[in-house]
Amino acid sequence: MHPMGQHGRLAAWYFWYFAFIGAFLPYFTLYLQSIGLSAGRIALLMSQAQLMRLVAPLLWTWLADAGGRRVRTVVLSTAAAFVSFAAVFLTHDFVGLLIAMAVLHFFWSASLPLVEAITLGHLGSSPDGYGRIRLWGSVGFVVTVAGVGWLLDVAPITAQLWVSWALLLGTLLSTLSLTEAPAHLVDTTSRVTMPLRDVLKQRKVVFLLAAGLFMTAAHGTLYVFLSIHLVANGYGKGLVGLLWMLGVVAEIVMFLYMPRIAAVASLRTILLVCFALAVLRFALIGWWVELLGVIVFAQLLHSASFGAHHAATVAALNRWFSPRQQARAQALYGSTAYGAGGLGGALLAGELWERAGPALAFGASSVLALIGLVLVWQGVPADQERVPARVPVQ
Repeated sequence: MHPMGQHGRLAAWYFWYFAFIGAFLPYFTLYLQSIGLSAGRIALLMSQAQLMRLVAPLLWTWLADAGGRRVRTVVLSTAAAFVSFAAVFLTHDFVGLLIAMAVLHFFWSASLPLVEAITLGHLGSSPDGYGRIRLWGSVGFVVTVAGVGWLLDVAPITAQLWVSWALLLGTLLSTLSLTEAPAHLVDTTSRVTMPLRDVLKQRKVVFLLAAGLFMTAAHGTLYVFLSIHLVANGYGKGLVGLLWMLGVVAEIVMFLYMPRIAAVASLRTILLVCFALAVLRFALIGWWVELLGVIVFAQLLHSASFGAHHAATVAALNRWFSPRQQARAQALYGSTAYGAGGLGGALLAGELWERAGPALAFGASSVLALIGLVLVWQGVPADQERVPARVPVQ
Protein backbone atom coordinates (compact mmCIF):
# COMPACT_ATOMS: atom_id res chain seq x y z
CA MET A 1 0.00 0.00 0.00
CA HIS A 2 1.28 3.49 -0.84
CA PRO A 3 2.50 5.16 2.37
CA MET A 4 0.45 8.31 1.77
CA GLY A 5 -2.69 6.19 1.61
CA GLN A 6 -1.91 4.67 4.97
CA HIS A 7 -1.09 8.08 6.40
CA GLY A 8 -4.60 9.21 5.43
CA ARG A 9 -6.11 6.14 7.09
CA LEU A 10 -4.13 6.84 10.24
CA ALA A 11 -5.33 10.47 10.20
CA ALA A 12 -8.92 9.20 9.89
CA TRP A 13 -8.39 6.89 12.86
CA TYR A 14 -7.14 9.78 15.02
CA PHE A 15 -10.14 11.85 13.92
CA TRP A 16 -12.65 9.20 15.01
CA TYR A 17 -10.78 8.31 18.21
CA PHE A 18 -10.65 11.86 19.52
CA ALA A 19 -14.12 12.65 18.16
CA PHE A 20 -15.46 10.07 20.62
CA ILE A 21 -13.50 11.71 23.43
CA GLY A 22 -14.92 15.10 22.40
CA ALA A 23 -18.47 13.75 22.67
CA PHE A 24 -17.88 11.71 25.83
CA LEU A 25 -15.54 13.61 28.15
CA PRO A 26 -17.28 17.02 28.41
CA TYR A 27 -20.88 15.76 28.42
CA PHE A 28 -21.11 12.32 30.00
CA THR A 29 -20.80 13.99 33.40
CA LEU A 30 -23.95 15.99 32.60
CA TYR A 31 -25.76 12.74 31.79
CA LEU A 32 -24.62 11.20 35.06
CA GLN A 33 -25.80 14.27 36.93
CA SER A 34 -29.17 14.04 35.16
CA ILE A 35 -29.79 10.54 36.55
CA GLY A 36 -29.19 11.75 40.10
CA LEU A 37 -25.62 10.69 40.85
CA SER A 38 -23.60 12.67 43.39
CA ALA A 39 -20.38 14.53 42.56
CA GLY A 40 -18.33 11.87 44.34
CA ARG A 41 -19.89 9.05 42.34
CA ILE A 42 -19.53 10.97 39.09
CA ALA A 43 -15.84 11.48 39.84
CA LEU A 44 -15.41 7.78 40.63
CA LEU A 45 -17.09 6.76 37.36
CA MET A 46 -15.03 9.18 35.30
CA SER A 47 -11.84 8.09 37.06
CA GLN A 48 -12.14 4.60 35.60
CA ALA A 49 -10.40 5.89 32.47
CA GLN A 50 -7.37 6.85 34.52
CA LEU A 51 -7.53 3.70 36.63
CA MET A 52 -7.39 1.48 33.57
CA ARG A 53 -4.53 3.54 32.14
CA LEU A 54 -2.42 2.62 35.17
CA VAL A 55 -1.74 -0.89 33.88
CA ALA A 56 -3.75 -1.59 30.75
CA PRO A 57 -1.52 0.23 28.20
CA LEU A 58 1.57 -1.61 29.42
CA LEU A 59 -0.30 -4.92 29.29
CA TRP A 60 -1.73 -4.33 25.82
CA THR A 61 1.59 -3.07 24.47
CA TRP A 62 3.38 -6.14 25.80
CA LEU A 63 0.77 -8.53 24.37
CA ALA A 64 0.75 -6.85 20.95
CA ASP A 65 4.54 -6.66 20.69
CA ALA A 66 4.95 -10.25 21.87
CA GLY A 67 2.63 -11.47 19.12
CA GLY A 68 3.79 -8.95 16.53
CA ARG A 69 0.15 -8.07 15.77
CA ARG A 70 -0.50 -4.50 16.82
CA VAL A 71 -3.26 -3.82 14.29
CA ARG A 72 -5.21 -6.97 15.20
CA THR A 73 -4.98 -6.03 18.87
CA VAL A 74 -6.33 -2.55 18.09
CA VAL A 75 -9.25 -3.99 16.12
CA LEU A 76 -10.23 -6.52 18.79
CA SER A 77 -9.90 -4.10 21.70
CA THR A 78 -11.91 -1.39 19.91
CA ALA A 79 -14.66 -3.90 19.08
CA ALA A 80 -14.81 -4.89 22.75
CA ALA A 81 -15.02 -1.22 23.80
CA PHE A 82 -17.89 -0.66 21.35
CA VAL A 83 -19.85 -3.62 22.73
CA SER A 84 -19.21 -2.70 26.37
CA PHE A 85 -20.52 0.84 25.89
CA ALA A 86 -24.00 -0.61 25.27
CA ALA A 87 -24.29 -1.15 29.04
CA VAL A 88 -24.93 2.57 29.63
CA PHE A 89 -28.30 2.18 27.87
CA LEU A 90 -29.31 -0.70 30.13
CA THR A 91 -28.80 0.58 33.67
CA HIS A 92 -28.78 3.67 35.88
CA ASP A 93 -27.39 1.65 38.78
CA PHE A 94 -24.10 3.03 40.08
CA VAL A 95 -22.43 -0.36 40.45
CA GLY A 96 -23.54 -1.41 36.99
CA LEU A 97 -22.22 1.80 35.48
CA LEU A 98 -18.96 1.44 37.42
CA ILE A 99 -18.38 -2.02 35.95
CA ALA A 100 -19.33 -0.79 32.47
CA MET A 101 -16.89 2.14 32.65
CA ALA A 102 -14.08 -0.09 33.92
CA VAL A 103 -14.58 -2.60 31.10
CA LEU A 104 -14.96 0.12 28.46
CA HIS A 105 -11.74 1.86 29.42
CA PHE A 106 -9.79 -1.35 29.89
CA PHE A 107 -10.28 -2.07 26.19
CA TRP A 108 -10.32 1.57 25.00
CA SER A 109 -6.93 2.29 26.59
CA ALA A 110 -5.29 -0.33 24.39
CA SER A 111 -5.62 1.59 21.14
CA LEU A 112 -3.75 4.86 21.42
CA PRO A 113 -0.22 3.71 22.39
CA LEU A 114 -0.37 0.94 19.79
CA VAL A 115 -1.54 3.25 16.99
CA GLU A 116 1.16 5.74 18.02
CA ALA A 117 3.74 3.00 17.51
CA ILE A 118 2.12 1.97 14.20
CA THR A 119 2.15 5.58 13.01
CA LEU A 120 5.80 6.12 13.89
CA GLY A 121 6.59 2.80 12.22
CA HIS A 122 4.96 3.89 8.95
CA LEU A 123 6.79 7.21 9.09
CA GLY A 124 10.10 5.41 9.55
CA SER A 125 13.01 7.81 9.19
CA SER A 126 10.67 10.76 8.47
CA PRO A 127 8.96 11.34 11.84
CA ASP A 128 8.34 15.01 11.03
CA GLY A 129 5.06 13.89 9.44
CA TYR A 130 3.68 12.71 12.78
CA GLY A 131 2.16 16.06 13.70
CA ARG A 132 0.31 16.38 10.38
CA ILE A 133 -1.30 12.99 11.00
CA ARG A 134 -2.02 13.44 14.70
CA LEU A 135 -3.46 16.90 14.15
CA TRP A 136 -6.64 15.29 12.81
CA GLY A 137 -7.34 13.97 16.27
CA SER A 138 -7.64 17.51 17.56
CA VAL A 139 -9.87 18.35 14.60
CA GLY A 140 -12.17 15.45 15.50
CA PHE A 141 -12.34 16.60 19.11
CA VAL A 142 -13.18 20.17 18.10
CA VAL A 143 -15.95 19.09 15.72
CA THR A 144 -17.76 16.87 18.20
CA VAL A 145 -17.29 18.96 21.33
CA ALA A 146 -18.95 21.88 19.53
CA GLY A 147 -21.55 19.80 17.71
CA VAL A 148 -22.70 17.85 20.75
CA GLY A 149 -22.88 21.04 22.80
CA TRP A 150 -25.23 22.62 20.27
CA LEU A 151 -27.21 19.38 19.98
CA LEU A 152 -27.81 19.18 23.72
CA ASP A 153 -29.29 22.67 23.77
CA VAL A 154 -32.24 21.31 21.75
CA ALA A 155 -32.16 17.55 22.40
CA PRO A 156 -32.42 15.43 25.57
CA ILE A 157 -29.19 14.58 27.36
CA THR A 158 -29.53 10.93 26.30
CA ALA A 159 -28.65 12.03 22.76
CA GLN A 160 -25.08 12.26 24.02
CA LEU A 161 -25.05 8.49 24.58
CA TRP A 162 -26.16 7.69 21.05
CA VAL A 163 -23.66 10.09 19.47
CA SER A 164 -20.84 8.62 21.56
CA TRP A 165 -21.79 5.08 20.57
CA ALA A 166 -21.92 6.03 16.87
CA LEU A 167 -18.45 7.56 17.12
CA LEU A 168 -17.15 4.40 18.75
CA LEU A 169 -18.49 2.51 15.73
CA GLY A 170 -16.69 4.95 13.44
CA THR A 171 -13.45 4.32 15.32
CA LEU A 172 -13.92 0.58 14.99
CA LEU A 173 -14.54 0.79 11.24
CA SER A 174 -11.47 2.98 10.77
CA THR A 175 -9.25 0.38 12.48
CA LEU A 176 -10.12 -2.11 9.74
CA SER A 177 -8.12 -0.08 7.21
CA LEU A 178 -4.89 0.03 9.24
CA THR A 179 -1.87 -2.11 8.37
CA GLU A 180 1.30 -3.06 10.18
CA ALA A 181 4.34 -0.92 9.36
CA PRO A 182 6.85 -2.58 7.01
CA ALA A 183 9.86 -3.71 9.02
CA HIS A 184 12.32 -1.89 6.76
CA LEU A 185 10.78 1.50 7.59
CA VAL A 186 11.45 1.25 11.33
CA ASP A 187 14.65 3.05 12.25
CA THR A 188 16.33 1.11 15.06
CA THR A 189 19.95 2.03 14.40
CA SER A 190 20.00 5.80 14.78
CA ARG A 191 21.16 5.89 18.39
CA VAL A 192 22.97 3.82 20.97
CA THR A 193 20.62 1.84 23.18
CA MET A 194 21.02 2.08 26.96
CA PRO A 195 19.16 -0.61 28.94
CA LEU A 196 15.64 0.57 29.75
CA ARG A 197 16.16 0.11 33.47
CA ASP A 198 19.22 2.37 33.40
CA VAL A 199 17.37 5.09 31.51
CA LEU A 200 14.50 5.00 34.00
CA LYS A 201 16.93 5.50 36.89
CA GLN A 202 18.14 8.84 35.55
CA ARG A 203 17.16 11.80 37.71
CA LYS A 204 15.79 13.81 34.80
CA VAL A 205 13.50 10.97 33.72
CA VAL A 206 12.16 10.41 37.25
CA PHE A 207 11.48 14.12 37.80
CA LEU A 208 9.92 14.58 34.35
CA LEU A 209 7.50 11.68 34.87
CA ALA A 210 6.67 12.89 38.39
CA ALA A 211 5.98 16.39 37.08
CA GLY A 212 3.73 14.92 34.39
CA LEU A 213 1.81 13.04 37.08
CA PHE A 214 1.13 16.27 38.99
CA MET A 215 0.18 18.19 35.84
CA THR A 216 -2.39 15.58 34.86
CA ALA A 217 -3.68 15.38 38.44
CA ALA A 218 -4.11 19.16 38.34
CA HIS A 219 -6.43 18.73 35.35
CA GLY A 220 -8.66 16.32 37.29
CA THR A 221 -11.13 18.98 38.45
CA LEU A 222 -11.26 20.46 34.95
CA TYR A 223 -11.96 17.19 33.15
CA VAL A 224 -14.57 15.95 35.61
CA PHE A 225 -16.38 19.13 36.65
CA LEU A 226 -15.76 21.96 34.16
CA SER A 227 -19.03 21.39 32.28
CA ILE A 228 -21.02 21.07 35.51
CA HIS A 229 -19.28 24.17 36.92
CA LEU A 230 -20.08 26.28 33.86
CA VAL A 231 -23.71 25.15 33.52
CA ALA A 232 -24.27 25.80 37.24
CA ASN A 233 -23.08 29.37 36.70
CA GLY A 234 -25.47 30.08 33.85
CA TYR A 235 -23.55 28.99 30.76
CA GLY A 236 -25.60 27.24 28.07
CA LYS A 237 -24.51 23.81 26.85
CA GLY A 238 -23.71 25.20 23.41
CA LEU A 239 -21.42 27.80 24.97
CA VAL A 240 -19.85 25.10 27.15
CA GLY A 241 -19.06 23.17 23.98
CA LEU A 242 -17.51 26.26 22.41
CA LEU A 243 -15.32 26.79 25.47
CA TRP A 244 -14.09 23.20 25.34
CA MET A 245 -13.48 23.64 21.62
CA LEU A 246 -11.55 26.85 22.26
CA GLY A 247 -9.08 24.98 24.44
CA VAL A 248 -8.34 22.44 21.73
CA VAL A 249 -8.08 25.10 19.02
CA ALA A 250 -5.53 26.86 21.22
CA GLU A 251 -3.69 23.55 21.47
CA ILE A 252 -3.60 23.23 17.67
CA VAL A 253 -2.25 26.77 17.31
CA MET A 254 0.42 25.97 19.89
CA PHE A 255 1.44 22.96 17.82
CA LEU A 256 1.78 25.11 14.73
CA TYR A 257 4.02 27.57 16.57
CA MET A 258 6.11 24.98 18.43
CA PRO A 259 8.92 24.98 15.82
CA ARG A 260 9.44 28.72 16.41
CA ILE A 261 9.25 28.33 20.19
CA ALA A 262 11.61 25.36 20.12
CA ALA A 263 14.15 27.40 18.18
CA VAL A 264 14.56 29.91 21.01
CA ALA A 265 13.57 28.07 24.22
CA SER A 266 15.01 25.06 26.01
CA LEU A 267 12.94 22.09 27.17
CA ARG A 268 13.26 23.22 30.77
CA THR A 269 12.08 26.76 29.99
CA ILE A 270 9.05 25.53 28.04
CA LEU A 271 8.02 23.22 30.87
CA LEU A 272 8.46 25.88 33.57
CA VAL A 273 6.25 28.31 31.63
CA CYS A 274 3.63 25.58 31.10
CA PHE A 275 3.39 24.81 34.81
CA ALA A 276 3.29 28.48 35.80
CA LEU A 277 0.43 29.15 33.39
CA ALA A 278 -1.39 26.05 34.66
CA VAL A 279 -1.28 27.47 38.20
CA LEU A 280 -2.89 30.65 36.88
CA ARG A 281 -5.43 28.84 34.71
CA PHE A 282 -7.03 26.75 37.45
CA ALA A 283 -7.17 29.67 39.87
CA LEU A 284 -9.02 31.76 37.29
CA ILE A 285 -11.60 29.03 36.60
CA GLY A 286 -12.20 28.45 40.29
CA TRP A 287 -12.56 32.01 41.48
CA TRP A 288 -13.77 34.04 38.48
CA VAL A 289 -16.11 31.65 36.66
CA GLU A 290 -18.85 34.27 36.33
CA LEU A 291 -16.66 36.38 34.01
CA LEU A 292 -16.84 35.02 30.46
CA GLY A 293 -13.72 36.89 29.35
CA VAL A 294 -11.70 35.32 32.17
CA ILE A 295 -12.93 31.83 31.27
CA VAL A 296 -12.09 32.40 27.61
CA PHE A 297 -8.55 33.40 28.61
CA ALA A 298 -8.30 30.40 30.94
CA GLN A 299 -9.31 28.06 28.13
CA LEU A 300 -6.72 29.60 25.84
CA LEU A 301 -4.15 28.59 28.45
CA HIS A 302 -4.93 24.97 27.56
CA SER A 303 -2.35 25.55 24.84
CA ALA A 304 0.27 25.57 27.60
CA SER A 305 -1.13 23.48 30.47
CA PHE A 306 -1.86 20.55 28.17
CA GLY A 307 -0.65 21.19 24.62
CA ALA A 308 2.89 22.50 25.06
CA HIS A 309 3.47 20.44 28.21
CA HIS A 310 2.45 17.19 26.54
CA ALA A 311 4.43 18.02 23.41
CA ALA A 312 7.58 18.89 25.35
CA THR A 313 7.32 15.79 27.52
CA VAL A 314 6.87 13.45 24.55
CA ALA A 315 9.77 15.17 22.80
CA ALA A 316 11.98 14.65 25.87
CA LEU A 317 11.10 10.97 26.05
CA ASN A 318 11.79 10.65 22.35
CA ARG A 319 15.22 12.18 22.97
CA TRP A 320 16.09 10.17 26.09
CA PHE A 321 14.86 6.71 25.01
CA SER A 322 16.01 4.70 22.01
CA PRO A 323 13.66 3.83 19.10
CA ARG A 324 13.25 0.26 20.39
CA GLN A 325 12.14 1.64 23.77
CA GLN A 326 9.66 4.22 22.48
CA ALA A 327 6.47 2.15 22.78
CA ARG A 328 7.27 1.21 26.37
CA ALA A 329 8.43 4.74 27.21
CA GLN A 330 5.19 6.29 25.93
CA ALA A 331 3.11 3.59 27.66
CA LEU A 332 4.98 4.26 30.91
CA TYR A 333 4.35 7.99 30.54
CA GLY A 334 0.66 7.30 29.92
CA SER A 335 0.40 5.00 32.93
CA THR A 336 2.24 7.40 35.23
CA ALA A 337 0.72 10.71 34.17
CA TYR A 338 -2.70 9.84 32.74
CA GLY A 339 -3.14 6.73 34.86
CA ALA A 340 -1.88 7.51 38.36
CA GLY A 341 -2.05 11.29 37.99
CA GLY A 342 -5.41 11.32 36.30
CA LEU A 343 -6.94 8.89 38.79
CA GLY A 344 -5.63 10.75 41.83
CA GLY A 345 -6.71 14.09 40.41
CA ALA A 346 -10.23 12.91 39.60
CA LEU A 347 -10.79 11.33 43.03
CA LEU A 348 -9.38 14.37 44.83
CA ALA A 349 -11.63 16.62 42.75
CA GLY A 350 -14.71 14.59 43.66
CA GLU A 351 -13.89 14.74 47.36
CA LEU A 352 -13.14 18.46 47.41
CA TRP A 353 -16.09 19.38 45.20
CA GLU A 354 -18.55 17.97 47.73
CA ARG A 355 -16.75 19.04 50.91
CA ALA A 356 -15.17 22.39 50.02
CA GLY A 357 -16.85 23.61 46.84
CA PRO A 358 -15.70 24.44 43.29
CA ALA A 359 -13.34 27.31 44.14
CA LEU A 360 -11.21 25.28 46.54
CA ALA A 361 -11.30 22.24 44.24
CA PHE A 362 -9.80 24.31 41.41
CA GLY A 363 -7.49 25.94 43.96
CA ALA A 364 -6.13 22.49 44.80
CA SER A 365 -5.47 22.00 41.08
CA SER A 366 -3.33 25.13 41.14
CA VAL A 367 -1.36 23.72 44.06
CA LEU A 368 -0.75 20.46 42.20
CA ALA A 369 0.52 22.38 39.18
CA LEU A 370 2.80 24.37 41.49
CA ILE A 371 4.31 21.13 42.83
CA GLY A 372 4.96 20.07 39.24
CA LEU A 373 6.71 23.37 38.60
CA VAL A 374 9.03 22.74 41.55
CA LEU A 375 9.82 19.25 40.26
CA VAL A 376 10.79 20.61 36.85
CA TRP A 377 12.85 23.37 38.48
CA GLN A 378 14.74 20.84 40.60
CA GLY A 379 15.06 17.87 38.27
CA VAL A 380 14.98 18.78 34.58
CA PRO A 381 18.44 19.95 33.48
CA ALA A 382 18.99 23.38 31.97
CA ASP A 383 20.77 21.96 28.95
CA GLN A 384 21.20 23.69 25.63
CA GLU A 385 19.22 21.15 23.61
CA ARG A 386 16.06 22.36 21.99
CA VAL A 387 12.75 20.54 21.68
CA PRO A 388 12.45 19.00 18.19
CA ALA A 389 9.87 20.56 15.91
CA ARG A 390 8.18 17.21 15.41
CA VAL A 391 6.24 17.25 18.68
CA PRO A 392 2.76 15.67 18.69
CA VAL A 393 -0.63 17.07 19.57
CA GLN A 394 -3.21 15.15 21.55
